[in-house]
Amino acid sequence: MDLVLNVADSYVLSPYVYPASWPEDGALRQILSLLVLTNLGAAVLYLGLGAANYFLIFDHKLMKHPQFLENQVQREIKYAMSSLPLISIPTVALFFAEVRGYSKLYNNVEDSPLGWPGLFLSMISFLLFTDMCIYWIHRILHHKLIYKLFHKPHHLWKIPSPFASHAFHPVDGFMQGLPYHVYPFLFPLHKVLYLALYVFVNVWTISIHDGDYRVPGALTGAINGSAHHTDHHLFFDYNYGQYFTLWDRLGGSYRHPSALLGKGPHDLMRKLQAEGKLGEAEGKVNGDAGRRVARKEE
Repeated sequence: MDLVLNVADSYVLSPYVYPASWPEDGALRQILSLLVLTNLGAAVLYLGLGAANYFLIFDHKLMKHPQFLENQVQREIKYAMSSLPLISIPTVALFFAEVRGYSKLYNNVEDSPLGWPGLFLSMISFLLFTDMCIYWIHRILHHKLIYKLFHKPHHLWKIPSPFASHAFHPVDGFMQGLPYHVYPFLFPLHKVLYLALYVFVNVWTISIHDGDYRVPGALTGAINGSAHHTDHHLFFDYNYGQYFTLWDRLGGSYRHPSALLGKGPHDLMRKLQAEGKLGEAEGKVNGDAGRRVARKEE
């Protein structure tokens, strides 16, 4: 994160924001700057990538599904944008520790013990480590003692849109994001690669909520795509993984995507449409569910 902070200091913060008496390496200035940059970056990534996916990839036909809530997209955005500032507070503490030099992030490829191959290996280990951690954190968040407190809001969206990707309770959002921030304190990682992986994480998180169920056939059993994650939203106790299906298979929580078996959301919509019940079912479920969600927001 110090790369972003340095650029902001050079081109914006030092020339136009802070007085000269505030040194760039001052702790208070760094914390305030990180707080602003983290919130701004999170909003830009969420709204920018979410909008791009929503208009270019997301299948808008899913908005006619009986379990797609009334005004759902607006509700998702409102919930996410109210949670992100709270998630940023503990996140900034970790970024501050990075900036102060407590992580194992490095600037130059020569600083890696393995050189260029080390960059590739660190990318793979980052994905494997965070996938494992998120699986268990996600599964714990489903425990009956804490599910209603933290994770239940995310499951309001049975048929998610890309904007559901960040629509978490603040504690839920921080816990599931924690492995990404812990990794560079445990393992060496190039700073530019870390930023690239951070963007990739956001792209992936949005993509598994976008209703695009296409996955290359050979990878269906290994990659946790949108079809897998939609089943998690629909059936609750399956497909907790982030990128891969490995830990779901080891943990006995893997479910082959219903959308790839002819039993997914689109199939239900086609069946209801053929029976002349799609509009009727949509109105009844959306109305009832919308009123329930509205009461929760009051």
